[in-house]
Amino acid sequence: MFVDTAKVFVQAGRGGDGAVSFRHEIYIDMGGPDGGDGGKGGDVVFVASENVNTLLDFRYKPELKGEPGSAGTKRDRHGKMGATKYVKVPMGTIVRRDGEIIADLTEDGQEVVVAKGGDGGFGNAHFKSSVRQAPRIAEKGELGDTFEAELELKLLADVGLVGFPNAGKSTFLSVVTNAQPEIADYAFTTLSPNLGVADVDDGSLLIADIPGLIEGASEGKGLGDAFLRHVERTAVILHLIDAYDNDVAKSYTIIRKELEAYSTSLITRPEVVALTKTEGLDDDIIQMQMDLLKTVAGDTPMFAISSPAHTGLKEVLRELRRKVEAVRIAEKEENKDIDEGMAVITLNKDQEMLAWKIKKRQSGEGLVYEVRGHKIEKFARRTDFESHEGLNRLRDIMKKMGITHALNRAGADGASIIRIGLDEFPLVEQAD
Repeated sequence: MFVDTAKVFVQAGRGGDGAVSFRHEIYIDMGGPDGGDGGKGGDVVFVASENVNTLLDFRYKPELKGEPGSAGTKRDRHGKMGATKYVKVPMGTIVRRDGEIIADLTEDGQEVVVAKGGDGGFGNAHFKSSVRQAPRIAEKGELGDTFEAELELKLLADVGLVGFPNAGKSTFLSVVTNAQPEIADYAFTTLSPNLGVADVDDGSLLIADIPGLIEGASEGKGLGDAFLRHVERTAVILHLIDAYDNDVAKSYTIIRKELEAYSTSLITRPEVVALTKTEGLDDDIIQMQMDLLKTVAGDTPMFAISSPAHTGLKEVLRELRRKVEAVRIAEKEENKDIDEGMAVITLNKDQEMLAWKIKKRQSGEGLVYEVRGHKIEKFARRTDFESHEGLNRLRDIMKKMGITHALNRAGADGASIIRIGLDEFPLVEQAD
């Protein structure tokens, strides 16, 4: 069963908590802190594999979880890192998070971390200093990335076969490649895309047979709407048209309109047209059909072929290979131009990490000052709010980052409630 879309719950491992511990040794009354750090949570990594060709497995395994990191222990022993979860996906898989593409796996063996494991918390040994000899502070481990991933498979092929049902696409594929698609004399024989490799002189072409399109396919009619996405990745389109069609020009135009309605980029894709099933037809009839096609296809390379009789196939494949090679060269040049293009001025990574902002919000218990920013939220996630020393450390960090000063200027006083992430606390420690 071919499946090209799926949803899966992804959860990277949580980081282990840091430990609060002090050395207990003979003849040492007050040993120093020796609480170890927690281990990092395991990532979830997607790996593109040419040996996987469907997303079917994700229908039966809807959850992917990285292993949590272990907590730190005494004697400055760090917790074990959680094991990474490696997940094989087909080449051509796109991963979206909240509608945004976070991974596009196009090469065999390519690995992408789609969910990062949480960092482990520091143990109290980390916080020892000349002025803090016996810290009782330890951080909590961070939660790993957690979200519902949307997976979409778009086949990666050199050539995509398009045309009406029963136009001879499956027969063509079976003859010129090693594929074995189902073939019969009725519409919609192909219910899922098929891939095959065609040898062309000293090279080869990867060809995808896309299920038959009909008028209105881009709007959801027939089968084409579900599989038009696979045409998007092909370098060149081979448009097959039945030589026995009563109006070959109209058939060609309809399919072109469906491609354009689905994606305007498809209408500019390099194309070759082949008139199929020409075995047994008079040359005059074949030429008449070819002339009719030229009225709408213009200078598009055009061939008359017969897959069962093996006529015209080598010429079509050679033309396809020439066009595919031209596309691949153009893609390399385009990528080179992008890499060598003008630099874009942005905040550097350190600036982005330290940036923060404050918003006032009215809640049921009064005014709340909400602080947002990558770095300060990370510190808050790792703070044990049940620990007096841990919370005061977070307040110290806010002072050093200038957040406390900005809160005071915004009208906050010592008793004002501050919210960072999901946690709330007063700006200044309150007397009992």
